[in-house]
Amino acid sequence: MNTKDSQLSRLVTRWLIRETMGVLMVPVVLFWPAGRWDWGWGWALVALYAVWVAANAIILIPRQPELLAERAQRDISGMKSWDKTLLSVIGLLTLAKYILAGFDVRYGWSAPLPLWVHVVAGLTAALGYAAGTWAMAENAYFSLVVRIQNDRGHAVCNTGPYKFVRHPGYLGSALFELAVPLLLGSWVALIFGGMAAILTVIRTALEDKTLQEELPGYKEFSQKTRYRLFPGIW
Repeated sequence: MNTKDSQLSRLVTRWLIRETMGVLMVPVVLFWPAGRWDWGWGWALVALYAVWVAANAIILIPRQPELLAERAQRDISGMKSWDKTLLSVIGLLTLAKYILAGFDVRYGWSAPLPLWVHVVAGLTAALGYAAGTWAMAENAYFSLVVRIQNDRGHAVCNTGPYKFVRHPGYLGSALFELAVPLLLGSWVALIFGGMAAILTVIRTALEDKTLQEELPGYKEFSQKTRYRLFPGIW
């Protein structure tokens, strides 16, 4: 194995370890504030995360190892300063969402939701994650951060979900942010999920503007795929 292949393997392994650790952290931030382990919808979310990471590994490691290596790097040059701020705030909102959902279970702040709401929310969250995986499988430049990847020969992706919206990964993220609090049965957590979804829309607009200005071929792509995030709307 040459040096380049060795580095690629190391970064892909780092990505897999990081994602696995993320799955293991979800029960901590959910069940510690809940004060109980017999929370079925909490375990449903943990299972959803685990299945998503496993599916990403199965689909993306053989197909997009360079993308996973890109997403695993600690020092990423060219990242937009506004994106660093947005990612930090969204991360805090996600943490707050899970912690408050746990406290909601402990103290009963939200009235119980019908079973069908939990089920529809779970399916919507899964659909959101599926959209993200599909986007990564198609787009070799689906970076974790907003930057023009000149070091990787950044080019426009116009296949798969990109035929329908220009930012399918963000659409999936917004759906996930809104669906998870309902899966967990917490209206309190939905406040933070809604805020994260709004910031995701803002991030979409800023990234789209960046790509319009800096990525060759993106303006032409935007004329063919008209909608940024919501088909038929925006």
